[in-house]
Amino acid sequence: MSPETFVDIFRSALWLVTVLVSAVILPSLAIGLVVAVFQAATSINEQTLSFLPRLLVTLGALAVGAHWGFDMLMDFFYEMIYQIPQVVG
Repeated sequence: MSPETFVDIFRSALWLVTVLVSAVILPSLAIGLVVAVFQAATSINEQTLSFLPRLLVTLGALAVGAHWGFDMLMDFFYEMIYQIPQVVG
């Protein structure tokens, strides 16, 4: 296997992980920001108030995006299986 092939495979895997994690983290980050602004405006310093909305949005993002994420993972897996003869040979 040439170093260029390994770098391309590693780059593809790293990009896939970045996209899949971002799809879950970004909605949670947005809701966390909204709750933090609300807490700052109302002077409520309750830790559980920020935890529950982020948890629910994260679970919702996982539920909505699970099919899309698994499709991306399966496409990547099939691509890796397809590239086995090129990498070995």
